[in-house]
Formats: sequence, structure tokens, C-alpha cells
Amino acid sequence: MITIHPEGIYLSRGKLLDIENARAAGLPAPEEARGGTMAASILRTHNISEIPGVYRLKFDAIASHDITYVGIIQTARAIGLDRFPLPYVLTNCHNSLCAVGGTINEDDHAFGLSAAQKYGGEYVPAHLAVIHQYMRERYAGAGKMILASDSHTRYGPYGTLAFGEGGPELVKQLMNRTYDIPPPQVAAIWLEGAPNPGVGPHDVALALIGATFGNGFLKNRILEFIGPGIEGLSMDFRNGIDVMTTETTCLSSIWQTDGRVNEELARFGRPQGYAPMAPADVSYYDALVRIDLRKIRPMIALPFHPSRAYTIAEFKQNAPELLHDISHEAARQWGIPVPLLHGKAKNGQVFADQGVVVGCAGGLYENIMAVRDILRGMPLREAPLHDAALFDASPSPFALSIYPASQPMALALARSGALADLMAAGATVRTAFCGPCFGAGDVPGDNALSLRHATRNFPNREGSKPGEGQAAFVALMDARSIAATARNGGAITAADDLPQPPPAANKDSSDYVYDNAPYAQRVFYGVGCPKPDTPLIRGPGIADWPAFPPLPDDLVITIAASLTDPVTTTDELIPSGETSSYRSNPYRLAEFTLSRKDPGYVARAKEILKNENLRRTHSPTKPALGSAVAAIRPGDGSAREQAASCQRVLGGVANIAAEYATSRYRSNLINWGMLPFIWTDMPTNPLRVGDKIRLRGLRSALAGDAEAIPAELRRLDAEPPGGEDAEQPAVADLPIVLTLPNLTRNERDIILAGCLINYHKVENV
Repeated sequence: MITIHPEGIYLSRGKLLDIENARAAGLPAPEEARGGTMAASILRTHNISEIPGVYRLKFDAIASHDITYVGIIQTARAIGLDRFPLPYVLTNCHNSLCAVGGTINEDDHAFGLSAAQKYGGEYVPAHLAVIHQYMRERYAGAGKMILASDSHTRYGPYGTLAFGEGGPELVKQLMNRTYDIPPPQVAAIWLEGAPNPGVGPHDVALALIGATFGNGFLKNRILEFIGPGIEGLSMDFRNGIDVMTTETTCLSSIWQTDGRVNEELARFGRPQGYAPMAPADVSYYDALVRIDLRKIRPMIALPFHPSRAYTIAEFKQNAPELLHDISHEAARQWGIPVPLLHGKAKNGQVFADQGVVVGCAGGLYENIMAVRDILRGMPLREAPLHDAALFDASPSPFALSIYPASQPMALALARSGALADLMAAGATVRTAFCGPCFGAGDVPGDNALSLRHATRNFPNREGSKPGEGQAAFVALMDARSIAATARNGGAITAADDLPQPPPAANKDSSDYVYDNAPYAQRVFYGVGCPKPDTPLIRGPGIADWPAFPPLPDDLVITIAASLTDPVTTTDELIPSGETSSYRSNPYRLAEFTLSRKDPGYVARAKEILKNENLRRTHSPTKPALGSAVAAIRPGDGSAREQAASCQRVLGGVANIAAEYATSRYRSNLINWGMLPFIWTDMPTNPLRVGDKIRLRGLRSALAGDAEAIPAELRRLDAEPPGGEDAEQPAVADLPIVLTLPNLTRNERDIILAGCLINYHKVENV
């Protein structure tokens, strides 16, 4: 199904060659042949650096949604923003329900529109499109680079190299700075064969994630999709795989283009966006993943990660054991009894309560048409494929929700009759909204199992609150198998078990007639036409950033939270869902930091910050005080910078980790002036809440090129008489070394300044 080759590989005129055979054929050395990849070509054209080994990239366009754009614009304004220097798209697809906090969501939308008018941007009102579908339709094209403040920013099938990063990286683009990275490795994703009927893009994506996430094989690499299997895949199928590559922890993705891309861009009214793209006659890749599409079967990713992937057949064969493991893990994580999943398996079937097809991964035209084809004329629960008596095992009718990814797409589905067929079958059809992907829509009931063609199934991504005794679960499946399950009354069913499985890849999308009338009526197109006199509309929920001090030279860090799970997601650092409604008020949002993982963190961090404020006033010569989060591998998941900025607002000065799950989380820490320390002993000797670390000479270390920072660790149970302000040496201080590997000069200067805002203010003086 999927084969991993960790060694370097050549592609020579469409054929893969290992290094030995390439050398025998007289091919160039890897250093030279690396330049033949599509990724290398695009990076070269967007790089303005003259420093070997460093890319300084300028993007063609940037985009944000309504969880992030207020903070980004507020940050840029604090530095001195006067206009958007490149196309900036503001979408409203995350906080669309306006269900929490009164007017604050709509107040942010008003802010976004006024900012687009004032600074010259593009504003997409709520319910019109999810961010990534809008960028596919309006901006993606061959040879382009796009940056967006959302981790699933992937437009590779159009020949676009797209990056999902935290908001400060977009601020840099708004201030005419650059996105700085070392030359990334490029991995070839070789597709061959054609998918079988009943297999959809999510099945391929989950198989890829399952094979590569746990071993970190694709971490921080660019994925380059090549091979004969691409030709048989529709654009929706390609997009459905591509957007999920984020869950491998890769950096970005790119695909070779063909006539289908040309047809798609022509459909969107942008034929000029197409160009044929392929690797050079000779190109070298740092690694290879081979996917035989013929061997992919319908998949399910069990809670709590897309990488927990099994074929549906394998899952059903081992359901009692697997469900027991999930319940046990949930009880351990949440500290509450979790009996629910054991009761979902009965008589060889596993019953789910809900299905959701949504967003940039699920809510695509072909996915929804496949659901329609499976359910047409077949009301939910009416005609089971198995014993009707099994319905008694399901506590409630299976609920199916469909969210088309854009209004033009919904318009095409409506005109085709597909939406009417879905409604007649009992499905509910919603507007374009990302909420179910992060716990702000279609929240299932307590003890419920939801099946979703969405991007993630992290803990609480469905919206439950274990801290209040609630527990619900999400498993990821392709829309085709979700529809088969709906047709079977909620009994989990693979689409290829249907009597007539739907085609895997629609070879003809000519029935999709794109009409941008919904955009023409509502979108504000102001790119390149700022109106500086336009006042910004700032509702009562919008607050400015607090002032952050520069990095001190002498610092005592107190561990305010210690997380010992193998991986800590950004959802755990700052919960998604209804808490994101407060994203435009740094103080209010910070109150939710680690609220589901460590409810005592906020109070502990505030106490340390209180003591630091007293020190500045009364004892400025004593070491500065700050808090830190210690974790094994933090930062998997979302790009939103609030996972770091909320810690900073509460006085956080560092994270201490064995490694960082994603480069974007590490970048967020740096851009908010926090030290991204590595301590290799973390997995075997975790830091504890209350432990203190003393660091001296920090500013000189950061001003130079030091990577190893000597420190003294004082364990909580080794406090000397007289407390931390005592003059005598601490009892049982332990010398340790923290490291700051691979910091660029620019990153060091940002940390020294205290945050990106401070750094650019000094630059602009």
C-alpha cells in the first residue's frame, strides 16, 4: 500500500533511480540535482537572500481567517502599518456562529471589513467560503507562493507552494520583511495505479499520515507529488489528499500539473493561472514514499489523531480491543470515567451517532456528489445492509451534516439537484464553515461517536468539555464511507462494502458549473486600493497587545506547567472552539491557556508575573522572573500563534522541550519573544511544576552565536531556607545545559527585543 524509502532517490526522465544506479548513469551529484525539483524552482524565484544556506522569501499573497486576522493587523499596526503591500485575503469561516460572547464575533468581522478598506485588502463575509477553498478558487496558480495563518494551507495541486504559519510570519510580509528558512529537504511522493471504487481522497491521506507521522519521516520536508497515478485523479481528489499533508508535519507540498489543472483554473475564470509544471529531466529527492493507489482501502482514523489509522475492515475485526484502548486513554488524559466506547460494538458492528462532511478536506463538490449518489432515494436508516435488529444498538438516529466549502460550490450543487436529494434523504445542509473541524459546530452529545471527513480528530476537537464531565469522540473517515454508514443506520460501513460502490475519482467534472455570483454580490475587492481615511471599527471585545519587556540578562524561570504526554497539541495549549471567540482580546483569551490540560496553569503563571512586576518596581537589580511550560514534544496541530502569545501575555518567557512537534510552533514562540529551549533529558527526567531554572548572561549568549546555555536547576523539593530570594546558594542546585539550536541572527534579535513588535519598532525608528 505505502512503502517508505529513507535514502535519497533520483528522478530521471520519469524513472526512479537509486544513488548507485544514478552514478552509473552519469547523473549529476545530489547537490546539483536537488535544483531540479519543482519546489526548488519555486523557492528560487521567491528568494531574495544573498546568503548561502538561507532562504528569505517573499510571497505572492497572504490570507487569514477570523480567528487570526484581528491579532495580525493589530500587531502590524503596533509596528507602523500604513497599507497592505501585497494581496491580503480576510475570510470569515471560523467564528461564524456568533454563539458566544454577544456581539464580539460580528464586531471582529466589522473590524476586518474596515481594515480591508483602510489598508487595501480582500474581505470575504461569513458563510461564503472556507479559507482554503476561496484561495483555491481565487488565488492558487502555477509557480506561486501563498502564506496563510492556518496550518492546512496547502494548494499544491495547482502548482502553488503554500505555507501555514503563525500570524507573526504574516506580519513580517505586511511590513515588507521576509519568511526566513534554511533550504528544506524535499521528499518525493510517488503515486501509481488508480483507486478502487469506494475509495476516496481521505482514505489515501489517512494511509499516508498513518505511515509517516509517528516516525517523523516527513517532518519539515516539502512533499513533491509525482508519478503516473496523478493523471487519473480529479482535482477534488488531489486537493483532498493535499490538504491533509499537514498532519504528516511536513512543511509544504507541490504537485506536477496537467490538463485537469488547466480545466479547473479555466472553470474559475483564471486560465492565466495555469502552466505545466514537472520536475526537471534530472532531479534529486532526499527521501521517497511510494503509494500504490490500487492497494488503498477505506480507512478510519481513531481518536485522538489522524495517524491512528486502520482500514475499516481491520478496525471492525478488532473493534472491542481498539475501543477499549481509546476509552482507557481518554480516562487517563481527562481524569474522568469514560465508559462509552465499549457499548458501541455489538454483534460484529460498531455504531456511530453522527456524520459530518465539512471544510477544506471534506466539503468538496465530488465528495458531496458521492454522498448524494450513495443516499439518493434512500432515507437514512430505512434500508440497512445488515440485520435490522441491530438498530436497537444505536441510541439515536444517525445524524448527517453536509457543509459545502464555498457558496459557488453550494450553488452548483443546488442547481444539479444534489442538495435536494441530500435533504430528502435526511441530511442537513449548512453553509461554508470550518467549525466542526475545531469544535464549534455539530458538537455531538455526551458519550457520542462522530465520524467526520474533516482535518483533525484531536481531543476535544468535537467540542466536548471533559473538565465538566463531558466526553465525546471523533473518528475520521472519507465522505463515501460516512455515507455508506448513514445508509446502514449508523453501523460503520466501508464504501467498498456497498452493493454498488461509488467511483473513486470522477474523471469528468464538467457537470460542475462554477458561478462566482455569490462573491460578486458580497466580497469586498480592495487589493491595491487602500483608503487611509477609513476609520477602523473596533468593538468592545478588541484590545491592543500589552507591552512586553526585552529579554533580561539574568533570569529565574519557574515551571508553571509540566506536560508529559508524548505529544502536546496546540489545541491543548489554547483550546479551540468557543474560546476562540475571545481571540481579539489577548487578556481574556489568555485565561483559557491550558484550561483543558492543566487548569491550575493560569493562576500559577499570574502569580509569577505578579512577583515579576513587584521586582521591577522594588528590586530591579535582582534576577528577572518568568514562567515556562515544559513538555516532551509541544506544538502539533494548528498554526495559530495564540498557543504561544497567551503564554507570553501571562508572563511566559520560555518553553522547554525535548523537541518541537512543528517548526511553526517554534517560530511562534520566537516571534513572541520566548526562548524555545531544548533539554534532551525531558523524556526521562521531566521538569516538575515549581522547579526553577537560573540563567545568567542570557543577552550576551543570544547576541553571540551560543547554542548551549548553562543553567542551574533547583527542584521544588530543594528550596533553601529563606526562599528564592535567600542570599545563600540553593540547596541541591543541579547544573544543566539548555540548548537553542539553529537560531538565525534575525530570530536571536527578535528574542532579545522581547517580541516581533519590539524588534520592528526599533528597526523602524
